[in-house]
Amino acid sequence: MLQKISLALLGTTAVVISANPASAITLQVNSGPFSSYSNTKTITFDDGTANDPNGFVTYSNITSNIVQGSVSGQYASPYGDNTKFLTIAPKNSNVAGDSGFVNINFKEAVNYFGFYAGSLDDYNFVDIYKGNQLLKTFSGADVPTAIANGSWTSTQANMFINLVADTGETFDRVVMRSNGVAFETDNHAYRLANQSVPEPNAMLGVLAIGACGITSLFKRSQRKVTVKA
Repeated sequence: MLQKISLALLGTTAVVISANPASAITLQVNSGPFSSYSNTKTITFDDGTANDPNGFVTYSNITSNIVQGSVSGQYASPYGDNTKFLTIAPKNSNVAGDSGFVNINFKEAVNYFGFYAGSLDDYNFVDIYKGNQLLKTFSGADVPTAIANGSWTSTQANMFINLVADTGETFDRVVMRSNGVAFETDNHAYRLANQSVPEPNAMLGVLAIGACGITSLFKRSQRKVTVKA
């Protein structure tokens, strides 16, 4: 509570800090097959392609990666998901999705990317880039509360994973790859940075600055009244 009050009182500092890119991405999770974040756009793969109906995302290195159902030794549908999804397996492993990796390129900067992960494994990886700069790499073992053991039915291995950029940070490319069979995901969601609402800390700063401005104006008005009297 004291920390929140300090942020409000030092509103100008809070805004400056949160406006500076920190090159940090954090992982958060939610249950269910879809993102819990607002202002997001979703790619479901339901039409059998990796085309973004909104036109902001391009997938590359797609071969036989879009599948449906489960095939032992190849891929497993994310728990409760009966629709088509994306699978990635090591290159030349002779199973569906053996492209080794998939590039996801955003035409505009984003500050959020999420996906429903099925039978998560510690050899599943996500790389986040800004231009040619690698900002962060996550594996299945890094996901909070997850047990990346490849379970087809456990909620700790089948969950929606959210990659959230710090305030002021953005990224424009995600690479999904796997060193084993397989990395299954669905319902890819993203949020354009220019359409995002301010983060809570930034809002505190703005409100604090506004409050300080009103207080200053009130004091100046008081001084003017005193002079006139």
